Amino acid sequence: MSGLNPDLKPHSLRHTHTSLLAEAGVSLEQIMERLGHTDDQITKNVYLHITQEMKKEASQKFSELMRSLR
Repeated sequence: MSGLNPDLKPHSLRHTHTSLLAEAGVSLEQIMERLGHTDDQITKNVYLHITQEMKKEASQKFSELMRSLR
């Protein structure tokens, strides 16, 4: 037994893989090439999901920006 959730499908791993690449700062073009996409809308609308880490990073960047305006 692998210990993996039996409801986990290979396609779910594709979504996770894509979001983790984006979180790591990999460009959209590189992600598209890796997935075999030629249309960025498919990649952005279907596969990219905002992770908690991405939300945290956006919040930190905004805070830094606001501090720099003082």
